Amino acid sequence: MDSFIPVGKSRFLYYLHKVDTILDNAATSENPALVAYKEDLRTPFFMLEALSRLYKKICSHKKFNKLNERFKDIEDALGRIDYYDGFYQQFLQQKNIPAEITDYVKEQRDEKTQDLNDLFKEEKWIGKNKNRVAKIKKNLDQVDWFDEKHDSQAILDIYQNDIDKVIKKYKVKKLEFKDVENDVHELRRRVRWLSIYPQSLRGLMELKQNAEPPDFLKKYLTPEVLNSPFNVLPDGSGLQSHILLNNNYFYALSWLIAELGKLKDSGLKILLLEESIDKVYKTKGDVRELAHSISGEDQPTLDQILSQSQKIATTFFEENILQNLIA
Repeated sequence: MDSFIPVGKSRFLYYLHKVDTILDNAATSENPALVAYKEDLRTPFFMLEALSRLYKKICSHKKFNKLNERFKDIEDALGRIDYYDGFYQQFLQQKNIPAEITDYVKEQRDEKTQDLNDLFKEEKWIGKNKNRVAKIKKNLDQVDWFDEKHDSQAILDIYQNDIDKVIKKYKVKKLEFKDVENDVHELRRRVRWLSIYPQSLRGLMELKQNAEPPDFLKKYLTPEVLNSPFNVLPDGSGLQSHILLNNNYFYALSWLIAELGKLKDSGLKILLLEESIDKVYKTKGDVRELAHSISGEDQPTLDQILSQSQKIATTFFEENILQNLIA
């Protein structure tokens, strides 16, 4: 790491370089947004959004609020493409889903892709007059960055505070999940940041390898979780200080994020089919039963999805996983 570049700034520059590389390659195509989406532009924007969420609390520089909005706008736009594209690819493989519905979902994907193309140009991420990344770098030059020791302590304090907020909101006597978006997806969003931050910080957070985990944790330590690339944190050997996370509790967090993701996607599938049926066939009234009937033999109902999500979340918080996340 270049000793003349503050550690906080270096993290932003690392991911901005990835963004610049992907966008430069995509800009030569007829559909830059689709190419950038397929090249996983969403990941570096997730990392930049995570960093800006942290540093707007660490540094007094007002630019971080605006940066956070810019990064979030692009990440959200990529998320909308991913939502429709993921189900489009899935519906193509399901013969029980009418072609008209699959076509509608593809149209939505293409519409969201064009929206991102427009945003790229409007915000000058690409094009002859592109200057967005250069402007961001100039803004970063104006920040009064902490040294590595104080940077690490500030991030630890924020991370602990974020953990405490999640615990306070969800460690209640009885969790009630009534809605896929506002309950399942919202919980996943909140806990997912606790996993994204360690990835974004370029080695500041490390997993502390512990002895045999207690029996109640073993249900979370599945082969899928233990072999997940999301649970391999960046190398931090060049840093002087680190924040240690308990590996087994971090794996348990990863399991919850993955399971909520599967349940969320399963629920959103039903909701998207309802939307598609309404739009394509101009139906009136409740189409949930019809949506479920064409969704596939193994498709659970929304009530089953909400019940299972509530069950695993309740157990997770009762077992005090997040209280033991920081080693």
